Amino acid sequence: MRERLLDVYRRLLAFYGPQHWWPAGDDPFVVVVGAILTQSAAWKNVESALARLREDRLLSFDALLRAPDEELERAVRPSGYFRMKARKLRAFAAMLAERFDGRLERLFALPVGEMRAALLATYGIGPETADDIILYAARKPAFVVDAYTRRIFDRLGIPPGVDTYDGWRSLFTDALPQETALFNEYHALIVRHAKVKCRKEPLCPGCPLLDICPTGQSRLAASAASQVDRRASRA
Repeated sequence: MRERLLDVYRRLLAFYGPQHWWPAGDDPFVVVVGAILTQSAAWKNVESALARLREDRLLSFDALLRAPDEELERAVRPSGYFRMKARKLRAFAAMLAERFDGRLERLFALPVGEMRAALLATYGIGPETADDIILYAARKPAFVVDAYTRRIFDRLGIPPGVDTYDGWRSLFTDALPQETALFNEYHALIVRHAKVKCRKEPLCPGCPLLDICPTGQSRLAASAASQVDRRASRA
């Protein structure tokens, strides 16, 4: 399994190149806020919400705790579900205040398993968001699984032992080296590939994974057979 997963990674990296997600200079707190806001939202809308938070001077731990509900909700409105997301941001800030004296570095100093448990115990943070925060903000190894991951690897015929979030996560974390840079780049490449080639209606010709993808090969074979049938019907 390790070699199969690394083969997919190398092919995607060669095809798309490095994606440069969340470079090292980014403020970890901003990354946490972005990870929460991106739930059920397009990234361009999250960027608009982050810009509003920054303009309103709400993009800090203290500000999230002190800001009136209406002000915080107005700032995050572009990301959708703004009341719920404002509550989630405030819940994260409250957890940080109560358990870590408001210091993000104390949370990030925990072993990955303990950090993940603390995040999952916080209102509004599920497994995908927790892994986003661990990988991109804390910069520790956690594999982020999303709908794109499931789509691509289902089509490749590489399913997990159990079809749950943790089952999919274990597929990667049990097989691959525990390297933050690898997990970061792999997730970014999966997202890129799902948007460019492996869409809901896939664009299989020219796909860098086509020769190892039974779904793609089956679709192309069916398309070729259909063309033969159409030519025969015209003859």
